[in-house]
Amino acid sequence: MSKRRSRGDGGIYWDDDRQRWRAEVTVGYKPNGKRKTRKASGKTVTETKKKLRELLRALEEGSTEDQRYRVADAVNDWLEYGLSNRSKKTVEKYTYLANTHIIPGVGARKLSALSAEDVDEWLADRARHVSTRTLRDLHGILRRSINRAQARERVRRNVVLLCDVPEGKGGRPSKSLTSDQAEALLNASEATSMYAYITLALLTGARTEELRALRWEHVNLVGKRDNDPPIPPHIMVWRSVREGGDTKTRRSRRSVALPQRCIDALKRHQKRQEFARRLAKDEWQDNGLVFASAVGTQLDAANVRRAFRRVLKGAGLNPKEWTPRELRHSFVSLLSDNGVPLEQISRLVGHNGTTVTELVYRHQIRPVVQDGAAVMDRIFGGADVNGAA
Repeated sequence: MSKRRSRGDGGIYWDDDRQRWRAEVTVGYKPNGKRKTRKASGKTVTETKKKLRELLRALEEGSTEDQRYRVADAVNDWLEYGLSNRSKKTVEKYTYLANTHIIPGVGARKLSALSAEDVDEWLADRARHVSTRTLRDLHGILRRSINRAQARERVRRNVVLLCDVPEGKGGRPSKSLTSDQAEALLNASEATSMYAYITLALLTGARTEELRALRWEHVNLVGKRDNDPPIPPHIMVWRSVREGGDTKTRRSRRSVALPQRCIDALKRHQKRQEFARRLAKDEWQDNGLVFASAVGTQLDAANVRRAFRRVLKGAGLNPKEWTPRELRHSFVSLLSDNGVPLEQISRLVGHNGTTVTELVYRHQIRPVVQDGAAVMDRIFGGADVNGAA
């Protein structure tokens, strides 16, 4: 008769369903008192004993790595429990990316067997189909999922930390309206409900997420001219439609002076909204929003995009080539093209520094960079741009 193993030394038994020997070690207990175990299997008793010794050695070293735990398990666990403070939109985005790219690609792989080479190959394959931004999101989801599994002793190390994000498929670069295109867009929007929205986005550089959250209490159409210094008419960009209502960064929380055209557009918009309120009667929801639906509720991004495309068509611009966020890009580029220093533009759009303003938002409007030639002509007395001496 075989001697019984001591408690804590694990055990070996025959599994009729699998027709294999199984090794099992207790690694702890769940909140309900049930045991947490790690298991391994082998075709022979000798092979299974060896695997039992490996489980016990790992337990002594402080690791309770789960040999049955797969990448998909780690990702699904992170999606369910690791996103408690994220917005619904963010959770939906990460869930879509995980179910579309990660789980079909590497989800079936045992987490303990996942190698850096596996991740590199998977990322390289995805790079042929998605943008660099999406690749970064995929890398981040997998890294955080395995971090969570590692913290819960499901796996010893996170191999994703060893992998770099490759360059992805090129997307459509953002661009800027020219002065003529911007004027055509403003004129085309004048008779529509989008006039004030487009005017503010183009002439103040506010983000679309900031405008959709703007309230009338944060709009000052009069200012205080007698103050020292005078306070001009302005909007207080203090909120956005992000989770919690915060702006993108602390620097984004700013007050922006309004050009006269914006003041006129907002006054006209007030009258239009008052008419909509009377028309909606009891269905109107008074949320104090500047840009709202026909019953006073908050607009979503899709509402804005659809209305914006209609205005683009009326302005003779291709609706497939422009998005609302490019009004902000146009604001930066038009100011830069008219000689406003980059530091000032950066403050106006709420950037922490000039790098993002320069590399992401500022686009060259003129076909030829003329600054250097103009300065050299002044220094050395060359011909002017029209060819005159």
